Amino acid sequence: MLTLTASPALVPTKRRAHVKLFTVQGSNFPSFLPKEVENIRDPFARRLATRIERLPVGFADRSIMSSCVKPLIQSEESPVVLLHGFDSSCLEWRYTFPLLEEAGLETWAVDVLGWGFSDLERLPSCDVASKRDHLYQLWKSYIRRPIILIGPSLGAAVAIDFAVNHPEAVEKLVLIDASVYAEDTGNLAKLPRAIAYAGVYLLKSTPLRLYANLLAFNSLPLNTSIDWMNVRVSSEKRNLSNYCCFTIYIYIYIFAITKFC
Repeated sequence: MLTLTASPALVPTKRRAHVKLFTVQGSNFPSFLPKEVENIRDPFARRLATRIERLPVGFADRSIMSSCVKPLIQSEESPVVLLHGFDSSCLEWRYTFPLLEEAGLETWAVDVLGWGFSDLERLPSCDVASKRDHLYQLWKSYIRRPIILIGPSLGAAVAIDFAVNHPEAVEKLVLIDASVYAEDTGNLAKLPRAIAYAGVYLLKSTPLRLYANLLAFNSLPLNTSIDWMNVRVSSEKRNLSNYCCFTIYIYIYIFAITKFC
């Protein structure tokens, strides 16, 4: 059983106010999370996982139960919405999310369509336009105020595309190691299906994921690297269209969209 302590949630607060939030003790995860989440040892990831919810989002003539972490507080300031990077989930923000809430910010962590823990039994299209529309419908249904939209890597590509198409929804745009969309995939669109699937399984492979962690972090203990890899593995809701989309993400710095900076 979960033990909840501290003051009631959803109390209006100013930005710089110190807010004592609910803390969760225990490891009761939502039933829709995959069993792999039990293997995670990182206490920040486990704590944030207990707060993941699914909200119905009307999208493409259907309703998708979409995974996210909702704020515990309401602020007079613009809400902060966190998107994750490629092949990840809202658990990517496990260290940052509690700090933003402690600072009094109304904070959302949202799983990009095609990844994370949303219910994708009847998998919809997960192309660029679908990711944009899904995020817009979630914003329109539950947030309905201009947001501070934060995106790292692929999440930045989603954020830029969203801000350009729905400027009324975005007050500020924060990009971290940004990717952007190319106009098309060129000859990659003709890639044989067998080769595309081979690329998918290569990206999913444990040795490649572990090697990427070891390259990205200096002096990281092996057991910690394995645990961080498990955080990503636990959120596998991947599909071929998402992985093929990766070929159209080009890593460049963004200077064009200055009005959102």
